[in-house]
Amino acid sequence: MNGDALVKKTTKIMFGDAGISGTAQYMSQLVWVLFLKVFDYKEEEWELEGDYTPVIPAAFRFRDWADPRKEDGTKDYSNRITGDKLIDFVNNILFPFLRGTETEYKGKKYLFNSEDTKAIIIRSFMVESQNYMKDGVRLRQLINEIGDVDFDVASEKHDFNDFYERLLKELQNGGKATGEFYTPRAITSFIVDHVDPKIGENVADFACGTGGFLADAVAHLQAQAKSVDDAMNIQKSIYGIEWKQLPYMLCVTNMYLHNIDDPQIVHGDGLAKDVLDLNDSDLFDCVIMNPPFGGEFNKADLKNFPDDISSSESADLFVARIIYCLKKNGRCGLVLPDGLLFNSDQSKVNLKKLLMNECNLHTVIRLPGSVFAPYTGINTNLLFFEKTGKTKEVWFYRMDMPEGRKHFNKSHPVTREDMKVIDDWWNDRHEIKDEKDDPSMTETWKSKKYTYTEIAKSGFNLDLCGFPEKEEIILSPEETITNFKEKRESLEAKLDEKLSEIIRLINE
Repeated sequence: MNGDALVKKTTKIMFGDAGISGTAQYMSQLVWVLFLKVFDYKEEEWELEGDYTPVIPAAFRFRDWADPRKEDGTKDYSNRITGDKLIDFVNNILFPFLRGTETEYKGKKYLFNSEDTKAIIIRSFMVESQNYMKDGVRLRQLINEIGDVDFDVASEKHDFNDFYERLLKELQNGGKATGEFYTPRAITSFIVDHVDPKIGENVADFACGTGGFLADAVAHLQAQAKSVDDAMNIQKSIYGIEWKQLPYMLCVTNMYLHNIDDPQIVHGDGLAKDVLDLNDSDLFDCVIMNPPFGGEFNKADLKNFPDDISSSESADLFVARIIYCLKKNGRCGLVLPDGLLFNSDQSKVNLKKLLMNECNLHTVIRLPGSVFAPYTGINTNLLFFEKTGKTKEVWFYRMDMPEGRKHFNKSHPVTREDMKVIDDWWNDRHEIKDEKDDPSMTETWKSKKYTYTEIAKSGFNLDLCGFPEKEEIILSPEETITNFKEKRESLEAKLDEKLSEIIRLINE
């Protein structure tokens, strides 16, 4: 069964159950089944590879209660519990046991209190999980659909990965109200390629969501592996933090699917650490991320940042954290909205000064507004910087829409091939002047290099090589208001700049 068919079938099963009343419950229900299936498959792999004892004991492993087998290894369909018995087992035996509560089953008491890192992950995962389904027959149907996927068959594993990718997108569809959007694979891949993490380096995402950036980083590192030592290094290289429950759970599962045996994914606040009180374990060689912007964050986190760069915008705080958390010679690639680039609020100006004085901000890629369509039309950018010393010059490049395309959308999203034009420019940087329709028009640039001095004189305005015309995108009322506010802030910043220049001339 291909990924599309699996999505449709599991959706139909769950939304026919009285306990599933919305997308959040649908995703929460599905994710714990997925996790236990994937974890059990990984345990079977580890058993075959060497002297490994499953951390989940018999009777509680997915293969025992969900997908029982006969002595010859074939599936034992006759002993698959269903109906009320299945609901009772899941709610009153399986969940309490995997959460670490002493549980009695078939006259014997069990306690899942192992301190193995895998056991700790399972307990923390299941504490956040819940069985919403009330119909034991439908729950059995759902478990069968997931349980019958054979990861040892390459085509089925590919279909399952496709199914999983679609689920990750489905979850992100619900995030537009909080400023969190699904990051297109083309963007995550482009950033990872140009940050270029190496084996032996550690890679972090402080708002990792479902793990898109980290999954690409794992693949990038695995392509370099040439020995067992290399493979072991990769296992210890990936670190993520995610605040929200469902993305966290999906990210952990995602890491197992990408052969990370002990995922270092923290369910917590990526802004909770005092940036002036970091130790070596808080520092990273590479940071790759799309910080949540326009969303809520814990206001108590403001105390973790110097007063002069404290901001009401979560994305700004993540930029500050990255600056402090990069090791010497560390590298970062991240997605940012236009706000920080042009806004002249003192805290934002101070943050841009800090960034350019502490790091080498070498590249800013301006993206078309529709890259994140249909989740938002807010203009975004890719920033690349290194902890190698103060910025001397910054290259700006505007990614225009591919020829013949008006905008990206859900049906035709941006692809890695669309971004090849930036790869080519990246390796052969040169200034590109826009063609004028009329000689009297203001001179503009698609690509240009600006020195630190030039940027400092402009009040650290980084709104350079922008789009001469806005794309025609139908926005929601909320997005229209957000765009209006950004445009107004941009105009006010430019007026302030011109006014300052006039006052300077008058005083000379």
